[in-house]
Amino acid sequence: MAPEPKRVLITGAAGQIGYALAPLVARGAALGPDQPVILHLLDIEPAKQALEGVRMELVDSAYPLLAGVVATTDVNEAFNGIDVAILVGGFPRKAGMERKDVMSKNVSIYKAQAAALEKHGSKNAKILVVANPANTNALILKENAPSIPAENITAMTRLDHNRALGQLSERTGTHVGKVRNAIIWGNHSSTQYPDVNHATVDGKPAREVVKDDAYLDGEFITTVQQRGAAIIKARGLSSALSAASSACDHIRDWVLGTPEGTFVSMGVLSDGSYGAPKDVIFSFPVTTKDGKWSIVQGLDIDERSAQLLKTTGDELVEEKALAQECLADL
Repeated sequence: MAPEPKRVLITGAAGQIGYALAPLVARGAALGPDQPVILHLLDIEPAKQALEGVRMELVDSAYPLLAGVVATTDVNEAFNGIDVAILVGGFPRKAGMERKDVMSKNVSIYKAQAAALEKHGSKNAKILVVANPANTNALILKENAPSIPAENITAMTRLDHNRALGQLSERTGTHVGKVRNAIIWGNHSSTQYPDVNHATVDGKPAREVVKDDAYLDGEFITTVQQRGAAIIKARGLSSALSAASSACDHIRDWVLGTPEGTFVSMGVLSDGSYGAPKDVIFSFPVTTKDGKWSIVQGLDIDERSAQLLKTTGDELVEEKALAQECLADL
């Protein structure tokens, strides 16, 4: 017998990432090839017509795993009974906007979504925040949905993680499936630290295979940090396809588990591991099993890496303070 359908919410569902993400989830890329899903699609009122178009296309695609579609502009209806939420909707920074203006808009959005999650979502729901500033949006959600376990609210740095794997794959001419254990530390921003010191390429240390420390400590890091901007410059639009794919990777590994000997990067509530600031959403290397994540412990961190971790951690502390200031103004 087929399992009961899981309800998966996608916010910003009429946007570019949502349009790429919905069919992947409907095909089983997030929860596995045997798990039926009911998609909940949420967007704002001005996108209502486009949202209906997405719903129509999902119906027309006749996905075997798709057991239903709820398309709505009502946040409470969208969060009702959900088991998984992929929160793509947010307020993007526009020309001339100050950082606080963007934060204030997103604080308002994520406080409202937290209230809907608290009231209507499953208390075991797994939440992935994609919309930027992803780490701090996830923190706002966590602090305003107190009945949801803090470990169930995460931010996406899997796209950055996958970008790091892709760069190592291209540089070494090795299939990406044989590249493992790169780490994204800290914030999903330009301060993130893509770390190859524990990565392997076809079972060998990445540094030994690449044989170019100057590249790995310089161009590699900036390429991963700036990849999103490079894609916008190349295609005139943001990286929707890879973001959608990475969101599915994040959920799939969280729910179904990471392969033995492999860790991935997730933005999770910091317990202070590796000197990271506590009580911010910080990207760590994690393993997952039985639907739970664990921070990988005992990795050697050299002095240079420790400084880079501090830089991205300091930014997250600043963002948290700014978000709290915005919350106080609401």
